[in-house]
Amino acid sequence: MDLCVVILLFCVFHLIHGQPDDLGFISIDCGIPVNSSYQDPSSKIIYVSDYGYVTSGENRNISSVYIRPSLAKRNLNVRFFQHGARNCYALRSLVAGNKYFVRALFYYGNYDGLDKLPVFDLYMGANYWHEVNISAAGAVKWMDIIVVAPADYLHVCLVNKGMGTPFISGLDLRPLRITLYPEVNASQSLVLISSNRFNLGPTDNRIIRYPLDPHDRLWSTYDTIPNWNEISATSVVQNYVTDVYDVPSAVMQNAASVNGSRIDFSWGPVDPSENISSSYFFVFYFSELQNVQSNAVRQFDIIVNNKTWNTQPYTPRFLFADSFSGIVQGLASYSVSLVATENATLPPILNAMEMYLVEPITEIATDSGDARAMMSIQENFGVEKNWMGDPCAPKAFAWIGLTCSYPPAHAARITALNVSSFGLAGTISTDFGDLNALQYLDLSNNNLSGTIPNFLGRLPFLIFLDLSSNDLHGTIPDNLLQKSQNGTLSLRVGNNANICANGTACGSSRKKINGALLAAIVIPIVAVIAIFVVLFLLLRQKLKGKDKRKTTGPEDESALLENREFSYRELKYITSNFSQEIGKGGFGAVFLGYLKNGNSVAVKVRSDSSSQGGKEFLAEAQHLTRIHHKNLVSLIGYCKDKNHLALVYEYMPKGNLQDHLRGSTSKPLTWEQRLHIALDAAQVSAHRV
Repeated sequence: MDLCVVILLFCVFHLIHGQPDDLGFISIDCGIPVNSSYQDPSSKIIYVSDYGYVTSGENRNISSVYIRPSLAKRNLNVRFFQHGARNCYALRSLVAGNKYFVRALFYYGNYDGLDKLPVFDLYMGANYWHEVNISAAGAVKWMDIIVVAPADYLHVCLVNKGMGTPFISGLDLRPLRITLYPEVNASQSLVLISSNRFNLGPTDNRIIRYPLDPHDRLWSTYDTIPNWNEISATSVVQNYVTDVYDVPSAVMQNAASVNGSRIDFSWGPVDPSENISSSYFFVFYFSELQNVQSNAVRQFDIIVNNKTWNTQPYTPRFLFADSFSGIVQGLASYSVSLVATENATLPPILNAMEMYLVEPITEIATDSGDARAMMSIQENFGVEKNWMGDPCAPKAFAWIGLTCSYPPAHAARITALNVSSFGLAGTISTDFGDLNALQYLDLSNNNLSGTIPNFLGRLPFLIFLDLSSNDLHGTIPDNLLQKSQNGTLSLRVGNNANICANGTACGSSRKKINGALLAAIVIPIVAVIAIFVVLFLLLRQKLKGKDKRKTTGPEDESALLENREFSYRELKYITSNFSQEIGKGGFGAVFLGYLKNGNSVAVKVRSDSSSQGGKEFLAEAQHLTRIHHKNLVSLIGYCKDKNHLALVYEYMPKGNLQDHLRGSTSKPLTWEQRLHIALDAAQVSAHRV
C-alpha cells in the first residue's frame, strides 16, 4: 500500500512539475537531478528539481567534509552560476495582486573546492532583495521576503558582483492571505534576514515550521534574555478572527518570563550592509499560558527604544494570541523592555517575535503583458543569452536585443526587438503580436518558416519590420502591404524565395498543361487506382468472415504513446535547428535529422496554420503507434512539448511514392512495379493491428 502511495505522489508531482502544488507551494531543491523529487520526512513537503524554473547554471554536490547527520537533504547540493551577471528563477502560475512568502536557502559547503566564501546580491524581480554574505562554509543561511506579486509570476535573481560565484541550495514560495502582514503592499516588502523569527521559551534549538505553521515560516529559538524562565502549555492557543499575522499555536504554547518585574534585551542587525537610513518592522506576540488566579495580575508596558507602544497597561488574554507591531528607524541597536506596572503581581511574558527589514519597491517592472510575451518567446525558441528575469528592469540587466521606454511612474514598455541572427527556427510565434508597444521588429537572418502572420499588421505602432533571409512563404498579408504602400511601415521581405510580394495569390502564373501530357499523367494513375479498388474489395470479402477485434476506448495520454518522447530542444539538435526542409503537408513542414546513432529520421513539425490541435495530434499518434507493417514507414517517436507538436519517422531516402508514380524521378516505374505497389497498398489498407 505504501508503495502505491509513493507512486501516486510521484505521478501527481510529474504532472504539475514547474507549477505550484495543491497547497499553492513551490518547493525547489536546487541541485538535484532533472525531474527528480523526494518527500521531506519531517515536514512531508515534496521537493522537486529546478527543471522548468531556471535555464542556466550547473549542479554540484557539497564537499563530504561538510556533510553531517543533522543536515537536511536539500543542503547536500547546489546550483551555481559561473556565467552571466544575472541568473533568474521564474515562479509562474501565481495570482497578480496576491501576497506571497518566498524563502531562499544557501549552504556553501565548499562545493567548488575553493574554500572561498562568495558574496553576491539577491533580487526579487527588478528590485533589490538583499546581499548574500556567507559567514562560514558550514553555516546554513536563509532569507525570507513577503511581497505582493505585480503579475502572475515572480522572478528570483542571483546577481554576480565580482566577489565570488553565486549559488543557491533551495527556493520556496508560499501563498499568503491578502489580509496577512498589512504592512506589505505594492510599494514595499518585508525582508527577514539572519533568521530573525523567534520562538521564545524552549531551549532545545528545534525549529517550528510546516505543518505546525501552515505558512511554513521557520521559527527558531531565542535564548539571549538573561535569567529567563520557560512557561509552556499544552492547550491550543487560538487566533482572533482579526489576527493579521496568524502566528501558529505551536509557537504560542511557549513563553519566556523572569523572576523580576521586567524583561530587558537588545537586538541589533548583524548585517553590515544595512545603515541608519534603513527601517525595521517589529512584531511581538503575547498569550497568557497560565490560569491566573483572581487575586493575581499580569500587567506590563511594551517599550522599544524608550517609546511605549501600548496606550494603556497591557494584560495578555488566556490562550489567545495577541500582538504589538511597529516600524522603527534604522539604528545600530534596539532596546526592548517589558516592564510590569505597579498593580502587577506577576512578571511580564513574551511568546514570540519577528524582526523584518522594510525594503521599498523603487524599480518599476516591465509591463506584465510585454514581459509575459517575451518569456514565451524565450521559451518557445530556446533563446539563451541573458534572456531571464525582468526583460527591461533594472536597465543594467535589460535583455540583449531589446529597446525599452521608461515612462515616469509607469511600467517599462518594449519598443524595439532585434533578434536578427538569433537562430530562431519554426513559425513566427503569436507572442510577437502581444508586444503592442513595438515600433521596430527585426527577425531577419533566422530559420523562420511558414507564412507571414497578419497579426503583425495589427501592431498599432510598428513602423519597421524586417523578415528578410528566412524560409517564409505565401502572400504578404493585406494589412502589412497597405501600410508599406502608404509609407507608414518599412517592410523588408527579401531572400525569402517563396513569398509573393505583389499581393496576388501565389502560383497563379502556372503554365497550362497540354492534353497529351495530361493524358500521360492521368491514365496511369486511374489504372493504378482501379487495380487498387478491385484488390481491396477482394481482400475485404476474404476477411469478412473473420472475427473482428475488439476496440478499446480512449486511452490516457500518458499510457498512449509507447514510442520515444523527444523534447523540442532535442528536435532542434537532431535537425540542426531545422535547417533542411525535405517536404511539406497539411500538418506542417518535414525536416531531415540524424539521431545520435547516425540513423536518419524525418521530423514532421506542426505549423501554426495547421488546423490540427492537441487532441487531433494525440489521435493520429495513437493510430500510428498501433500500426506495424512492412509497407508502412515506422513511427520512431513524438514530441509534445508545450505548444510544440511533432512526429519522428524513419527516413526513406529515395523520395515519396507520388513522385515515383508520376515519373518525376530519374528512373520511372515499370507497370509490373506499379502492380506490386497496388497490391502492397491493398494489404496495408486491409491490415489491422
